[in-house]
Amino acid sequence: MTEEEAVAAAELEERARKLLTGRVEFLLSAPQLKFLPEPVVPEIAFAGRSNVGKSSLLNALTNRKSLARASVTPGRTQELNFFEVGEPLAMRLVDMPGYGFAKAPLKVVERWKMLVRDFLRGRQVLKRTLVLIDSRHGVKDVDRDMMKLLDEAAVGYRLILTKADKIKASELAAVQAATEAEASKHVAAYPTVHATSAEKGLGISELRAAILFDSET
Repeated sequence: MTEEEAVAAAELEERARKLLTGRVEFLLSAPQLKFLPEPVVPEIAFAGRSNVGKSSLLNALTNRKSLARASVTPGRTQELNFFEVGEPLAMRLVDMPGYGFAKAPLKVVERWKMLVRDFLRGRQVLKRTLVLIDSRHGVKDVDRDMMKLLDEAAVGYRLILTKADKIKASELAAVQAATEAEASKHVAAYPTVHATSAEKGLGISELRAAILFDSET
């Protein structure tokens, strides 16, 4: 990285920090597409298996303690939750329902699939989806199903490793390499895999910058 590139990266990180830790407010929950807010600003969606640490990551990115509340029951949230960012409004973050829940009734699972599929395919302002992967487990078949859904919807996405502080550095490097190899197999996946820890703050600044970059491109 050249000196100019380093300066630009630092400036982007600082702009992203100010934006994402500034005004961030819950807007609404949409159980059906008809309840979606008007598509007036760029949106960044968060997807991941139940208990992957999605709520914790959202809280870390926005420097909040309970912006997104973690549910004790996997698969409980079956709505698209929208959060407004910036004053004036600059973007929205979309917390998608967790997937891969084994105990949910079949009708609930099918309703989730329809809601997510229709949202991904029809939301013109959706700039990027972040697919969260638990560092301790790596990419699972349910993650591949989500990635396939995104590929088919032609929605660009980044793979984000969560809970990176829970494994050894050597194990994390191996998981990151394997995840990047998985990303290379998918047409809509961004090649760079981000490793994060909501608890320790690892990778949070870089991910904020990536979110801002995606929202502006």
